[in-house]
Amino acid sequence: MSDMWAEGAEDPRDYGNPVGEKATLRGYLSNYRLTLGMKCDGLDAEQLARRSVQPSTMSLLGLIRHMASVEHHWFQRVLQGHPEQPRLYRTADDRDADFNGAIGEQAVVDEAFASWRQQIARADAWLDELAEADLGREVPLGDDDTVSIRDVLVHMVEEYARHAGHADLIRERIDGRTGQ
Repeated sequence: MSDMWAEGAEDPRDYGNPVGEKATLRGYLSNYRLTLGMKCDGLDAEQLARRSVQPSTMSLLGLIRHMASVEHHWFQRVLQGHPEQPRLYRTADDRDADFNGAIGEQAVVDEAFASWRQQIARADAWLDELAEADLGREVPLGDDDTVSIRDVLVHMVEEYARHAGHADLIRERIDGRTGQ
């Protein structure tokens, strides 16, 4: 078995030469989203929910739930100006419900992946309408701060890149698979 999930033309990620800043940011974001999904491919509910190392609650399923929450927060609540929307996978009693609620039940897995994909689709639809000239536009962040759209997109790339590294180690611990 190859270490790689997909070789050459079978790799769903695009490493072309994007033209423009928006296309570059979107390309990296898309590739990291795909990488996280690939790290989860072929695992059952119990494996997806398996914790990395004690005492951490981090798991691949938790990462999917976490990234659904991150996508929702930044694209819906901040960039689209809906801070009144409740945070996904977070309660007043459990700020880490994204990881703590990642249990090895198929219904939980199905809901998490559906939520993650929905948040990505919503973010991508918003990005489709964004003019490149608007990347520097600032939007409210909290009650007394602002953030540029560009900064949020760079943060999203960073967030996925960091968690793709976590996913590498978690997947290797589950079944020894490495690569991509």
